[in-house]
Amino acid sequence: MLRKILAILAGYAIFVLAAVLLFQISGVDPHSDPSILFLIGVITCGVLSSVTGGFTVQLIAKDKKLVLNYVLAIIIAGFAIFSFLKTTGNHYSQIAAVFLFAPLSIVGGYFAIQRKK
Repeated sequence: MLRKILAILAGYAIFVLAAVLLFQISGVDPHSDPSILFLIGVITCGVLSSVTGGFTVQLIAKDKKLVLNYVLAIIIAGFAIFSFLKTTGNHYSQIAAVFLFAPLSIVGGYFAIQRKK
């Protein structure tokens, strides 16, 4: 059980740290209107980090089911919805997290399970 909890925490940490680093290094306010180039960067970073986070969940948990990836997706989407409701400004990153990044964390887990077979 502890391994599964740590797996989810590690997967979420990968996703969050990538986002925090992207916005900190770029100096861009996550709730400001992004340029199209920056938006592409955010989407690319989010896709890569969510798939990697989902993949990592399976590597650590050593599970053969996607249940933990669904939990990770719910956590990603849940925090994004909370942020959406509590912040002002542009919400592109939260919308992308709910409709793109959270589901892709499940895809990352699927890739890890397929790799084991």
